[in-house]
Amino acid sequence: MSGWLAIMMVSLLTACASSRNHAPVEVRSASSKASVAASNGGASVGDAAGTQSAPDKPGYYTVKPADTLVRIALDNGQNWKDLARWNGLDNPNLIEVGQVLRVAPPGTDPVPAGARPVVTAKAEPKPLETRAASAPVAAGSGAAASAAGASAPNGAASAAPAVVAPAAPAAPAVTQGDDAMAWMWPASGPVTTVFDEVKSKGLAIAGKAGDPVMAAADGRVVYAGSGLRGYGNLVIVKHNATYLTAYAHNQTLLVKEDQAVRRGQKIAEMGSTDAERVQLHFEIRKLGKPIDPAKLLPPR
Repeated sequence: MSGWLAIMMVSLLTACASSRNHAPVEVRSASSKASVAASNGGASVGDAAGTQSAPDKPGYYTVKPADTLVRIALDNGQNWKDLARWNGLDNPNLIEVGQVLRVAPPGTDPVPAGARPVVTAKAEPKPLETRAASAPVAAGSGAAASAAGASAPNGAASAAPAVVAPAAPAAPAVTQGDDAMAWMWPASGPVTTVFDEVKSKGLAIAGKAGDPVMAAADGRVVYAGSGLRGYGNLVIVKHNATYLTAYAHNQTLLVKEDQAVRRGQKIAEMGSTDAERVQLHFEIRKLGKPIDPAKLLPPR
């Protein structure tokens, strides 16, 4: 009887253990999650990164919110009228976010010289030519050659002359003419704000309303107006293919677009338009990038 009771107890315990349903445990990697999302019609893990806008290719710019053609031209060291012509813009005030504009002259290489890869010429190995014994030998060299042959072990091959790879041509840089400029200070007041790549793209020069603002070098006016937010009444002078200067917050503009100006010529009167006090905000841009004017202006 006790044997039957033991068998029945074992059977009951086995039935209870088999009646429990454990949820399956599944471990997924990032790749498996992506495949599951794709199979369900959802976005994969890499989709978020794929939505980021690609960087502009050299010589082109994608319009962003609040952009104006004048600002785009300033940031790329160009005349806004040239941008309008290169892109066939009948109305330069109508540009759309996402629109791709050419910002380099057609037919030119917009890649900066420093960004071009330097191609090194590869030396091709050539077999050493064997000259006949009767070949003429320069006077005085026969003894040296025989001495070298005597000192070399039998059967040793002569060392091949070293092959020198030709020097790679230097990448074109900014022409010396563009850099060889005679700069002068555009105003005589003290500097109240120095150049800072983040906070200030130029120098702030203090003065009184009506003080003369002068062209820092010879050039041509490519902009004269107040259409660039934060600059007030602004004059932009293009000096060559490399440099342009900007003169902001003026009270009065004394030049017009396309007008040629000379170094030291009065182009505006100092003011406080779009500024908290009377000052001249002065920028020098090299290929559209602001640089420290104090490094180019003569010492005071």
